[in-house]
Amino acid sequence: MKSHTAGALRLLADGEFHSGAGIAGSLGVSRASVWNAVRELEAMGLPVYKVRGRGYRVARALSLLDRAAVERGLGAAARRLSVEVLDSASSTNALTLERAAAGAASGTVIAAEWQSAGRGRRGRAWRAGLGGGLAFSLLWRFEQGAGALAGLSLVVGVALARGLRSLAGPRISLKWPNDIVTEQGKLGGILIELAGDALGPSAAVIGVGLNVRLSEQVRRAIDQPAADLENMVDATLDRNSLLAGALVELDRALAAFAAHGFAPFRAEWQGYHAYQDKTVVLTLPDGRSETGRARGVAEDGALVLDTRDGVRRFHSGELSLRAA
Repeated sequence: MKSHTAGALRLLADGEFHSGAGIAGSLGVSRASVWNAVRELEAMGLPVYKVRGRGYRVARALSLLDRAAVERGLGAAARRLSVEVLDSASSTNALTLERAAAGAASGTVIAAEWQSAGRGRRGRAWRAGLGGGLAFSLLWRFEQGAGALAGLSLVVGVALARGLRSLAGPRISLKWPNDIVTEQGKLGGILIELAGDALGPSAAVIGVGLNVRLSEQVRRAIDQPAADLENMVDATLDRNSLLAGALVELDRALAAFAAHGFAPFRAEWQGYHAYQDKTVVLTLPDGRSETGRARGVAEDGALVLDTRDGVRRFHSGELSLRAA
């Protein structure tokens, strides 16, 4: 995102009309640059109204990310977390992986207003409009090796579900291994990338994407049913409070996971599971599918499926789960 585009976004975030001349004067750029900035904002999924004689405005006021506001909401967790807020990044996970390789401390957080190449699981793109999503990555370092971190994505799901249920109640569910869902569709996703030695220590980059407000343009670009928080709660939400709340829950859950593993989270995760005791279809990496009743997860986070050939366990990998 160009600097004058970010500047125009901050000016328009109040939801009021701003003249092209006024924006140009505030940013020290030409009227043509303002026009180009507005076009770039629209290309990022933010509808901008243009009215002759009045100027530009967005449909609704935006809650833009602000580092100081996030830090105020962290409470005691602020001592263990270091938050950076960017106007744009190709991918917060990719950037956090680079920081991890350069020695960044555990608890490093990078959030971005806009991702040009946001990534989801299985190589899929993560799409969110400006001011309408929450995309951030958290670096967490473990003494254990990657092999001892089975169930990490499920623990992250539990932490996020705890916070989201305080807003939207039991409509928030989890889908194995790393989706946050509602009856209307997918609300968010988790992408975890690991680095380090096989026997430890290791570093996990935990990427989270949440739909806070979906414009119709962004909704059309998503290739599956999707939900957003503001429609669920019928209220405008402060994304800084959402981010701070998610980080507080993650800080608490990850510390417990590092000490005790996934087993203490197992029953809680199953209580959130959207498909618990339901018939599901699991698509395997080679294209074959397995149908069975979801019996929850094992103590290592593997999906337990009751099939016609008996009870089987599946680890995440490149698997895809859906209702039968």
